Amino acid sequence: MDSNISQLESQEQAPNEALPFLHASKLTHKTLFVQSKFIWPKGDLVEAYEKLSEPHVDLEGFLKGDKKATLEASKLVRKACLKHGFFQVTNHGVDQNLLATALHEMGPIFNLPFNVKTRASQSHPAKMWGFSTAHSNRFSSKLPWKETFSFGFDHCNSFNNEPSVVDFFSSTLGKEFKEIGVIYEKYCEAMRDLSLALTELLGISLGLERSHFRKFFEDGSSIMRLNSYPICEQGGVALGTGPHCDPTALTILHQDQVGGLEVFANNQWHSVPPTPNALVVNIGDLFMAQCNGEYKSCVHRAVVNNYKKRRSLAFFLCPRKNKVVRPPEKLVADDESRKYPDFSWSELLEFTQKHYRADAATLQNFTKWVVSSRPCGH
Repeated sequence: MDSNISQLESQEQAPNEALPFLHASKLTHKTLFVQSKFIWPKGDLVEAYEKLSEPHVDLEGFLKGDKKATLEASKLVRKACLKHGFFQVTNHGVDQNLLATALHEMGPIFNLPFNVKTRASQSHPAKMWGFSTAHSNRFSSKLPWKETFSFGFDHCNSFNNEPSVVDFFSSTLGKEFKEIGVIYEKYCEAMRDLSLALTELLGISLGLERSHFRKFFEDGSSIMRLNSYPICEQGGVALGTGPHCDPTALTILHQDQVGGLEVFANNQWHSVPPTPNALVVNIGDLFMAQCNGEYKSCVHRAVVNNYKKRRSLAFFLCPRKNKVVRPPEKLVADDESRKYPDFSWSELLEFTQKHYRADAATLQNFTKWVVSSRPCGH
């Protein structure tokens, strides 16, 4: 843990040299080399063993209140979450036109000039928001082969002072992006509704009151991230995203049909080919702690493509920052069976933004950090 923490802290002010290298106007199919900062250890580059064969969870009956369908869906979700924390959902109720439009409108955003992206990555007071290319503003080695555009989404604007998605797009990218901001506002609202419904299904699968987790997250402030993965001819040394668990509660991913997502299960990497009209869902560290480790936080990565660019949209479900993460009594036999201490989302967020580079062991190392950083007896 110490080496990973010190690595992040020493690289936090790394120069943004990767920006021009990865920028769309600079990176073409003629790229003949990969800079050393994009090269990953061989252990992280082991090829996928086979396709992940998990059933898709049909949500239609559950969303309509059908008890039999709800029971069946909860069983499938439980089986997947006990094994690796990953599943896909169909008949999820999100408008297909909205999904297609949100994916399509990523084009104008990532095709913006280099100087506009640079300004949009530095001008906003919240450093998490705006453009990031290869996370090179934070790290200087094992960089991911991707560009991202991130922004916050407050479930209930009255609870926090976060600007709306529309306001963020207008202020960060310009007033001409207001209509695109409207699209992503609607997209975030749809993802919020679906993720809250999924928390109900997860509660049922754990034998809890249906609304237990929904109450915890419904007034939250989540994270939305647009991902763009350029072509990379030397896919044998680079990764679009390295192996990690999401520190958040749930992730809902909408992706194009290029493919590249892989999940670590049964001590092997498995590919996850895109399924038309399906959405990817994975458990994150926060929810793993919230259910006392009963469900697994999904270890996943994204590989690069030699011939095609890839794009995806990730919605990360988060609670309000001051909410205390604590498993329900039903999932804890006694105090000695607690696997993780109480903590707030703001503490975990601070850990991953300032002290530790998220990987497959984030939650374990965060537990050690948060316990050691508190006064004795707390």
